[in-house]
Amino acid sequence: MAKKSKVVKELKRQALVEKYAEKRRELKAKGDYEALQKLPRDSSATRLHSRCSVSGRPRGYLSKYKVSRIVFRELAHQGRIPGVKKASW
Repeated sequence: MAKKSKVVKELKRQALVEKYAEKRRELKAKGDYEALQKLPRDSSATRLHSRCSVSGRPRGYLSKYKVSRIVFRELAHQGRIPGVKKASW
């Protein structure tokens, strides 16, 4: 499990990105880069990092399922992910 502080910080970043998305879009269209620089740093979508929705793990993230590779494996073995089964040959 990831540190709670890191998970909460990422959620705050997501909220800021959503809050300033329209304003950033307008400023970019106008070409007003000085005003764009005055916005909070965390309001940029490039600062977001994908995290597992179950464990909060930042690495080994599978975007299709929105979980990390470890959680994916556990859920797949339990049969909780439809259409996924263990390969055997």
